[in-house]
Amino acid sequence: MNHDVAQLVDPMQYRQSVSIDGVDKHILVDMLRKMIVIRKAEEKIAQHVETGEIVCPCHLGIGQEAVGVAVGLAMRKTDRAFGAHRSHTHYLALNEDTYSLFAEVLGKYSGCSRGMGGSMHIIDNKNGFRGSVPIVGATIPIATGAGLAAKMDRTGDIAVSYFGDGACEEGVLHESLNMASVMNLPVLYVCENNLFSSHLHIELRQPSNTTARFADSHKIKYCTVDGNDVVGMYKLLKDEISEMRNSSRPFYLEAFTYRWRGHVGHREDIDVGVKRSDDLQSWKLRDPIQRLLNSMIINEIFTQDEFDELSNSIQMKINTDWSTATNAEYPEKDFLLSPVYAS
Repeated sequence: MNHDVAQLVDPMQYRQSVSIDGVDKHILVDMLRKMIVIRKAEEKIAQHVETGEIVCPCHLGIGQEAVGVAVGLAMRKTDRAFGAHRSHTHYLALNEDTYSLFAEVLGKYSGCSRGMGGSMHIIDNKNGFRGSVPIVGATIPIATGAGLAAKMDRTGDIAVSYFGDGACEEGVLHESLNMASVMNLPVLYVCENNLFSSHLHIELRQPSNTTARFADSHKIKYCTVDGNDVVGMYKLLKDEISEMRNSSRPFYLEAFTYRWRGHVGHREDIDVGVKRSDDLQSWKLRDPIQRLLNSMIINEIFTQDEFDELSNSIQMKINTDWSTATNAEYPEKDFLLSPVYAS
């Protein structure tokens, strides 16, 4: 069911606890843990961007954790997910491997891309994350091609394409949607609509604040949802992805959410030097972690003490992984050209 877009973009709406009916406790705890891991990992990265220890550009998804977690829990390891420039959340949702991410943003050889990619070129083939690149919209056609390959493999796998509302202004999205529709490809298009492309609000860039109209024009089934409701998205995607595996068809999910930090960097209040006019504090009241926790407490399946214990244990692991990553080795000079040129 599509939600009312006018309410989805209003920070005064969707502050209530999320509905957890029909979802097992272990899955709810898994959702909560994954979102905490992502939040704390990115807070650690933000801290060291500010100190200057991390020198590569970092686009943080703090506040948007629910989307990647919901999608990741509905995927299987043989699916093929592709990210963009803001994909720490998508990566960690599949593996919770904070060490390999920390090592990568520090340029260390033990990073997920051997220290050669930084924040925006991350990969984990083993768990289904086939890579991310910073060029806006660049992985959308790659994911579409992966959907074609999945269909030809006849294994029931799907491809996943993560992108933001800004990427919807790239022509390649429309070419990809057309191809997926005409060829009936099992591609899940996930638009994380956080209302901003760099520092420009979507209302300054597009005639509508919803991008699902593009899916509709290509006759692709779509849904507009609260991107801070991890349970609602998970339940929707579990059913839709199951159908995709059987019918080999595309699906477009537009998840309305909001990033708490600027377009790039650690600060909350700026976007490439231009302050956002939206009330960030109002959007923080739609925090996906707090809304899930509130529901679990109300339904007496988790307590505040258990949450505090979980958060503290995650923070300890985050601190250990960061310390280990800072002491790891950089790539040897002889390695610098080997991934670039074929031998």
